[in-house]
Amino acid sequence: MPAGVRSKRTVFFLSDRTGITAEMLGNSLLTQFDQFEFRRVTIPFVDSPERVADAIRLVNETADGEGRRPIVISSVVDEAMSEQIRRDANALTLDLFQVFINPLEAELGAKSSHAAGRSHAIADSHGYFARMEAINFAQAHDDGASTRDLDKAQVVLVGVSRCGKTPTSLYLALQFGVRAANFPLTPDDFADMRLPASVVPHRAKLFGLTIQPERLREIREERRPGSRYAALDNCRVEVRAAEALMTREGIAIVDTTTKSIEEIATTILHRAKLQRHIY
Repeated sequence: MPAGVRSKRTVFFLSDRTGITAEMLGNSLLTQFDQFEFRRVTIPFVDSPERVADAIRLVNETADGEGRRPIVISSVVDEAMSEQIRRDANALTLDLFQVFINPLEAELGAKSSHAAGRSHAIADSHGYFARMEAINFAQAHDDGASTRDLDKAQVVLVGVSRCGKTPTSLYLALQFGVRAANFPLTPDDFADMRLPASVVPHRAKLFGLTIQPERLREIREERRPGSRYAALDNCRVEVRAAEALMTREGIAIVDTTTKSIEEIATTILHRAKLQRHIY
């Protein structure tokens, strides 16, 4: 194979529910093989013999068409259906539940329920509705849209426009049920070298996000091509002023340039000493 050309493989994520568990763990495993280009296919709700047969048929058709067997990452809990997939699918099958359930049963001296969908079921209605409340809170307090009930925020993010405040706020709410607000730092704030008045009473909850000016220019250019807003010199001025303001105010700063949203959110949770709830 020519240098620089990555080998292609098809990966199926099979699940008796949403497929999120299989995708999350499966994709973590696949990142360790960057010499391959993976075509990912998710098949959710494989929860009946008919759906199992349909999924196996698609896997086998892919094997025939590509001349090599695909990889199947399965989180199907039902033992009989899992066995059918392992037996009949022309694929390398990684059965996530069987890998972990059997050793746990042996260690705990108890049989698992083998109930589908437990990892994403609304088993804890209080936790579920707390997460929905957090999402609504993040949306209502995005980009300084509202200062109402700001005292209920667990985290308040500040930073220049397009540095990652909104996606981080929503991720904190969706994944962890954290009530997060965010406020932009603008040229007016830099002229006065003061934080927005509405966030000053919540200084203990403040976290600053920053970003390399070159990356900020790329992001802003997609939004407003050719504008002064996206110009590299303007991005440099804003980032430098924002960092100076946050440093002077003693606000912890997280650089988002090369971090994934998961890393940014986890860093904030850790620094804020907030309880990490995964839904």
